[in-house]
Amino acid sequence: MGLSKEEILSDPHTAEDPYLYLEEVESDESIAFAKSANEKCLARLGDPSETETYERVLKVLTSDDRIPHVSVLGYEDGTGEMLLYNFWRDSKNPKGLWRKTTLSSYQSTNTEWTTVLDLDELAKKEDISWVWKGYVPLPRSLDPQSGYEPHSPTPKGRVTRVLLNLSRGGADAIYLREFDLLTESFVDPETEQGFSLPEGKTRARYKSRDVLLVGANVGENALTDSGYPRTIREWTRGTAVEDAPIVYEAEKTDVSCSSYLADETHREGGAKYEMRARSMTFYNSEYYLKRITSDEEGEFVKLTIALNTDVSLFGKWMMLYLKEDWSSDDNGSDRVFKSGSLIYVDAQNFLDYSKAKGEGQDEDIAKAASKLSYHVLFEPTATTSYDGYSATKNYLILDILDDVKQHLKFYKLGEGGGPFVAVGGDEEGQLRAAHASGVDSKESDLFWLTCSSYTQPSTLYLADASKCSTDKSGDEYIVRELKALPHMYDSSNLEVSQHFATSEDGTKIPFFMVSKKGLVLDGSNPTLLYGYGGFEISLTPRYISTVGISWLERGGVYVEANIRGGGEYGPDWHQSALKKNRNKCYEDFIAVGKHLIDSKICTPATLACRGGSNGGLLTGNMLVQAPDLFGAIHIAVPLLDMKRYHKLLAGASWMAEYGDPDTDDWEEFLYKYSPYHNIDAKRDNYPNVLLTTSTRDDRVHPAHARKMVKKLWDLGEGKNWSVFYYENIEGGHGGAADSKQEAFMTSLSYDFMWRALTSTIPKNE
Repeated sequence: MGLSKEEILSDPHTAEDPYLYLEEVESDESIAFAKSANEKCLARLGDPSETETYERVLKVLTSDDRIPHVSVLGYEDGTGEMLLYNFWRDSKNPKGLWRKTTLSSYQSTNTEWTTVLDLDELAKKEDISWVWKGYVPLPRSLDPQSGYEPHSPTPKGRVTRVLLNLSRGGADAIYLREFDLLTESFVDPETEQGFSLPEGKTRARYKSRDVLLVGANVGENALTDSGYPRTIREWTRGTAVEDAPIVYEAEKTDVSCSSYLADETHREGGAKYEMRARSMTFYNSEYYLKRITSDEEGEFVKLTIALNTDVSLFGKWMMLYLKEDWSSDDNGSDRVFKSGSLIYVDAQNFLDYSKAKGEGQDEDIAKAASKLSYHVLFEPTATTSYDGYSATKNYLILDILDDVKQHLKFYKLGEGGGPFVAVGGDEEGQLRAAHASGVDSKESDLFWLTCSSYTQPSTLYLADASKCSTDKSGDEYIVRELKALPHMYDSSNLEVSQHFATSEDGTKIPFFMVSKKGLVLDGSNPTLLYGYGGFEISLTPRYISTVGISWLERGGVYVEANIRGGGEYGPDWHQSALKKNRNKCYEDFIAVGKHLIDSKICTPATLACRGGSNGGLLTGNMLVQAPDLFGAIHIAVPLLDMKRYHKLLAGASWMAEYGDPDTDDWEEFLYKYSPYHNIDAKRDNYPNVLLTTSTRDDRVHPAHARKMVKKLWDLGEGKNWSVFYYENIEGGHGGAADSKQEAFMTSLSYDFMWRALTSTIPKNE
């Protein structure tokens, strides 16, 4: 006797999947499903564009009061003025303007901007819904026409060309088109031999003015199973990309490969290098480095480091961020370096050691090892972790977290390019987000500093690392305040607090809570719990105006959980929730939810949760693992079918995070956190749930959400399951292609959750 439809749909081990047809992204049947679901959703919930939330969010997203963040692309001829470029979207230009100004004008109250490229005009002219995806500049030091003079007493030269990345509808895949900053026009591929490539997940860097290192879908087997470049070609201007020689390639089963030039000659003791990287998994890579000299090309040497080590260069130093303990047997010293540490070593000496190790001659290995001298810039403790660094010409600015509170620490390159010297920074962690980035790391020690918190809007400062001193404390490095975002919502009666919940295995899980002062602990407060918990991404305090408008001003409580899988406590925090231990991040999230309920901040009826992408997998698991804990759930651009995720778009690249469904991983653990396979057909009730995705999402396949909602509708027929679905036809993985779409999706989500916790949401028909 065969299985019933209900048995087929609710059995995680069956091979049958009646909804495979929804994996055809733009088939007539799939688009019809999406449009029908959208109509049904808006018929029941109303049109978000007609709400006050939409109007207010759109006003914020297009406000002229936003900070126009800039990048330096050189100096004006004659005046020597710094040239600053900014991409800007507003109500008049929903696609956006790429524009420029000078530093002196930028520092004034009325900045004068000159349009470089009008994306709205381009979209209209070419009848393509273009979405800006940034650019790759031709470095001044590689361009004889830039006017750059190394070690000049006054900065000179400008970036003359860039590779623009334009996306159709917001997808990850881009069209690559070369753009001339002197003529402010595209470099025509036919008449001017400009570089141009059709839509694809292309990666390209300039090797010189007329040569690109490019990974693209060109030729046979050009892509990995994950859909990223498998080969690197050296493409010379004026030739066909198909004829460009392949200089490096990865395996088909790898995630991707890449190549770039690192020019460190502007720093004392620095050299020029070419780096090649083969990413076997999302976290493990092989690195090959070549030092380029004036009289010889040099040779590529495979670096003898752990595969999950992050590598960068600064002057004569190779910077190594370790994600596992590095033993003395492997590193050639008498020391063991701790996982989570940032260390550095002379790049040439390490190249020599790596070469000797590769050749395997004990005498040569010992000789090379004797020249190694490692330096520890940061070593983690039980509460501290490294969260990245920014660079100026002579300084490193380290971002350190201490129980998820941020420190900035400053280190100066020593005399003659020697070891770094600590020169000050924050004395204790702060509940804020502070982002530092060098203004022009080739020429100066100025840097941009942007600071915000949950309740304090962003402020942009011009700062000078050379003013930092161990003899002083505070923010002596700040030169002046440049721009400040006004308060976009009323936060005058709000407070921010940090708490810790206890997970199932006894681990303390930090979370931040934003609530009104004097919060009444009677369980009646509409509370939104947000989380991510994956890919070593940390959630830190920052200003989110849309949350303020859509939730906090209404009297709601907003909570962010720093669950395992993230990077808040370094690599170990992330690695403790990989693959078979993925349950840890779900247990952590549930523990925070229970803590909020036990503290009488909310009840299950007044608790909602929200997450996107990997966070959508998180909230999808809340739906099937802890449905009685929540009154509403928003599952955005999610992974949900963990049996087929590796066959859909970029999914194969995430098997190092989740596991391989084609192995015993499926039966041993993967099926347990595949929401698509764990819907309980016997339940009479599920919490109110909204699933959203984008047709143009070419990272996480829209079929995850499509199939999940269709299955919920079919199994929930005649039951008290309130399931809503909206698929934006544009938008990419971010879910929206412009400010209007972003305001629409934001309003849809937050109004849905608020109504679910405070009033009646229509049930399934």
